Amino acid sequence: AAMPGGRTRAAAGEPMPSPSRPASGGGAPPVHVVVGANHRSAPLDLRERLLVPSAEMPAFYTLLKSEGFDEALLLSTCDRVEVHALHPAPASAIGRLRALLAARAGMSSAGAGDAGLRAEGAPEVDRRFYGLAGRAALRQLLAVAASLDSLIVGEPQVLGQLKESHRRAAAAGMVASGLERRLQSAYGAAKRVRSETGIGERAVSIASAAVEVARHVHGDLGAVAGLVLGTGEGGALIAARLVSHGLGRLAVLGERARLAAALAESLHARPAAPGDRERELAAADILVLAAGAGRHAVSAGELRRALKARRRRPIFVVDAGVPPEADPAIERLDDVFVYDLGHLERRALAGRRGREEDVGAAWAIVDEALSAFAADSAGRGAVPTVRALRTRFEAARQEALAGRGAGDAAEATRRLVNRLLHDPSEVLRALAGSDPPASAACEEALRRLCLREEGGP
Repeated sequence: AAMPGGRTRAAAGEPMPSPSRPASGGGAPPVHVVVGANHRSAPLDLRERLLVPSAEMPAFYTLLKSEGFDEALLLSTCDRVEVHALHPAPASAIGRLRALLAARAGMSSAGAGDAGLRAEGAPEVDRRFYGLAGRAALRQLLAVAASLDSLIVGEPQVLGQLKESHRRAAAAGMVASGLERRLQSAYGAAKRVRSETGIGERAVSIASAAVEVARHVHGDLGAVAGLVLGTGEGGALIAARLVSHGLGRLAVLGERARLAAALAESLHARPAAPGDRERELAAADILVLAAGAGRHAVSAGELRRALKARRRRPIFVVDAGVPPEADPAIERLDDVFVYDLGHLERRALAGRRGREEDVGAAWAIVDEALSAFAADSAGRGAVPTVRALRTRFEAARQEALAGRGAGDAAEATRRLVNRLLHDPSEVLRALAGSDPPASAACEEALRRLCLREEGGP
């Protein structure tokens, strides 16, 4: 499912908010909104500027609070930065969140506000930062949790990242019942996708195939050193699997220092300095390519020099790039074994059902969860009205019991029925003369509520 890049359709035409706070919404119910940038909408350098390290998250939540957001969650990884929030004025909230992220990325000067974004920067901001509201925003949250929005569909890391983001948002006091319900719905959908489809199995199997080949090439992984070139989620998935199966040492080297440091932290690995690239390549028994830069991540010449320094000890190259990032000439080098994602998938999934079937089933689960959430929300929305009716009817009952003839059950119940029917009768009579269509609609609603036949709906 392609991520929309333009403006949200929600509340189209609503004025942009002031630079300091979004519009309050005038008592309107809060709407789920999401604004973000991911591997489809934003290039790597923009995602690096957007990344919010864990140490800076409390300050980011403080900023969101100052902008009028009471419930919000920040998901910040190497591949996506998203803010999910609840706000009664969705278009204003989306506009302001876009402004905050654009300012963080240096696309508009801090304090320039919405006027700056409405000027020449607006089209680029709208293109890079998708904005969704209502059902579409919740669908995005469910898709992220179920790993349907990932570069490698089914990769398991993102659910853990979402849960960690949930924990941080709650610690910042930014999660109340509205956001909590949506997150629990997302976790439930993700669990169903993993248990009822083969998506998670596919992703884990690809990474497990890399572990299998690594052991075939190097034996015991405890004495093996790995190097990840880049910060793409495919490389992170495979590196995490290698670590969980006993890889002795792991380093992360990327052109984008902030992204590389964040990935190294998540993998409990060592961040490597770009200036040490030649030495790191020579030390790597397993090389994972995941730069996402649209060019070869490593050249045949570099690996030829690394092999010489290694005295011909073999190198296993896992090309996790999409498209592949290994220089084709590398495969002609002796003692270098290159596997890309296609090779690993064929090795792992021979004879298993196709990915498209799994993806379709997973999206069906997401849409079922959306419908269930909507039905539950509609039921919850009726609760205040039912509570008010109960209060009103109880007051009428007390008045009937306290009035004349209170000791006579027949008289008390007659008075109660008259009191309960008085207001609806008056409203129906008034509508019949002033607004016949509204009168007919009210009559139909009353019939459905109060005049159901035995066995009726």
